[in-house]
Amino acid sequence: MFWLERTELLVKPEGLAKLQKAHVLIVGLGGVGSYAAEFVARAGVGSLTIVDADTVSLTNINRQLPALHSTIGQEKTAVMAARLRDINPDLNLTVLTEFLSPERAWELITPAYDYVIDCIDSLTPKLKLILAAKRKKVKLVSCMGAGGALDPSQIKVADLMKTYNCPLAKSIRKRLKNERIHSGIKAVFSAEIVSKETMQRTEGLDYKKSFYGTISFMPAAFGLHAAATVINYLLKN
Repeated sequence: MFWLERTELLVKPEGLAKLQKAHVLIVGLGGVGSYAAEFVARAGVGSLTIVDADTVSLTNINRQLPALHSTIGQEKTAVMAARLRDINPDLNLTVLTEFLSPERAWELITPAYDYVIDCIDSLTPKLKLILAAKRKKVKLVSCMGAGGALDPSQIKVADLMKTYNCPLAKSIRKRLKNERIHSGIKAVFSAEIVSKETMQRTEGLDYKKSFYGTISFMPAAFGLHAAATVINYLLKN
């Protein structure tokens, strides 16, 4: 594929072959997941499964790849699917337009996936996805909170149990310890201390009780780190 000429030059034909044989699952197509999906697709990964239940809203435009004034009201999966297929017409793409309930998380995770990118921003479904991947021994990188931060240089990839200064990660760590899990989950997080003044409470729909103010580039930078983690793993294995 000529469009991957520059990629092949960098990773060599054998590296490109590894990417083309890989299947990556991305759950959540908001500010983090949409960019992660694009970076994975542009790298030449041959099979993708994308999962999201949301439609594009006006408030998504400041940070989410599928969000434009022309796409308001459209399903994020539909907008992203069209974009990903336009990037790679040969992409083997599975589209699941559904909210990932805790029960569904267990069903979805299988060894068919070479890697899972968790971009869920609701606590309980996120936890269940992490637990399913851990217990089924499926590789996963989990993206923590990108809200409330402004400094992309403080984004790090580490074991989830070694994260700090991230309220979402703190909640996940506590619940994982209750499940007797103390290591082995890769996470993207920001070490920046976030201000609670930017937080707003929600009505608790879809397991989400609050959110932080978010700038345009931070979710994309989280998605970049998640995609890089996956792609570099696939190239080495």
